[in-house]
Amino acid sequence: MAKESINKVVLAYSGGLDTSVILKWLQEEYDCEIVTFTADIGQGEELEPARTKAEQLKVKEIFIDDLTEEFVSDFVFPMFRANAIYEGEYLLGTSIARPLIAKRLVEIARETGADAIAHGATGKGNDQVCFEIGAYALEPDINIIAPWREWDLNSREKLLAYAEQHSIPIEYQSGKKSPYSMDANLLHISYEGGVLEDPWEPPEPSMWRWTTAPEAASDTAQIIELEFEAGDIAAIDGQALTPAAVLARLNEIGGSHGIGRLDIIENRYVGMKSRGCYETPGGSIMLKAHRAIESLTLDREVAHLKDELMPRYANLVYNGYWWSPERELLQTMIDDSQQHVNGSVRLSLYKGNITILGRRSPKDSLFSGTLATFEDDAGSYNQADAEGFIKLNALRLRVGARRIKD
Repeated sequence: MAKESINKVVLAYSGGLDTSVILKWLQEEYDCEIVTFTADIGQGEELEPARTKAEQLKVKEIFIDDLTEEFVSDFVFPMFRANAIYEGEYLLGTSIARPLIAKRLVEIARETGADAIAHGATGKGNDQVCFEIGAYALEPDINIIAPWREWDLNSREKLLAYAEQHSIPIEYQSGKKSPYSMDANLLHISYEGGVLEDPWEPPEPSMWRWTTAPEAASDTAQIIELEFEAGDIAAIDGQALTPAAVLARLNEIGGSHGIGRLDIIENRYVGMKSRGCYETPGGSIMLKAHRAIESLTLDREVAHLKDELMPRYANLVYNGYWWSPERELLQTMIDDSQQHVNGSVRLSLYKGNITILGRRSPKDSLFSGTLATFEDDAGSYNQADAEGFIKLNALRLRVGARRIKD
C-alpha cells in the first residue's frame, strides 16, 4: 500500500493515549485527512471528550455512534443462543464486539469516501485479527493501516514523548493509574498486564470494578425470573426490556452478588498464551438461564448437536470469523432451533453462585410428568419394552465379546 495513495482514513478512535498518538501519526506519516469513529457499546465511559480531542487535532468528520442496542440484539444475543464459550470458560466479551466495530468502520469509509481504515490494536493480540478479517469480509479491497505494526513507538514512555513533542492533548487522571490494560463493553470488562503477566500471582482485589467480592456480597439470596422468547431474554421479573436494558440490568444484579469473575490462560489465535481476567455478570446469568430453558424445550438430539457444534462456533467468534459463511450457516441452524425456546426460568443469585430453582414453558415444554414419574404411569410407558431396546443396542457389544471369548 503506497502512502501517497491514501488521502482519507477512518480511525477507530477512543480519545486515549494510543489512538490520540495514532491520529497525529497518521496525519504526519500519511499526510492524509482523518475521520474518527468512536463506538458506544456500553463501556460506561463519557465519549464526548473524544470529540473535543479530535477537534483539537483538526479532525472535521467525527462519528460518535451509540451502538448498544445493535451490539446486544445483533451480536450478543445470537451468540448466547449458541451457548458459546471459548475453551470451556471465556464468554467472548471482547471478541463479539470487534465485528460490529469493523462493520461500522467499513460503513463510514463508504459514507465519507475514505481510502483506508485504521485501528489501534497491537501486533500481538487477537483484536487486529478480528478487526481486519471482519473488514475484509465486508469490503474485500479495503486498505487497513495498523500503526503498531509499522512504527517504533512500542512503549508508553515513547508514546508520551511523541504526544508531548506534537502537543497532543492527553488527559492525566489524578490518583493512582490502573496498571492493567482494560477493555469494556456492555457484556464484560477485561484486564491484562500488570501482575497478571505472572500466571502464579493472583489478581489484586482492587482490580475488579463491576463485581462485589463473593465473600462480601449480600448474605441474602436474590431470586429473579427471566422470560425467554425464541431463545432471547425479553423480560426480567415480569418487566419487558430491550436487549441492551436486559444485559445492563443483569450486570447490575449479578455484579452485586459477585457473579461472573473469571481468571484464565487462553490461547490466542496468533499463537501465544495469554492471561486475562474478566467480569461478565450478566452474561453468566444469561448462559445459565438459557441452558435451563433449552433443557426443557429442545429435542435431545438437537440439544446434543448444538453442544457438539458450539466449540466450533466459539472458535469462529474468537478468531474473528463472525462474517464468515460458516458462522452464518451455523447461526441459521441455531436460530431455527430456538423457535420453541420460550418460557421462564427462576434463579437464585448468592455469593458468586447461580442456582436454577425452576423452569417452565406452558406451550413448548417437552417434559412429560406422566412419562418421567416413578409412580404408576397408567400404562403410558411399558417398562417391559426396555428389554428389547437394551438388547438391540447391546447386540454389537455381545457379538464382539463372543469373538474375544472364542
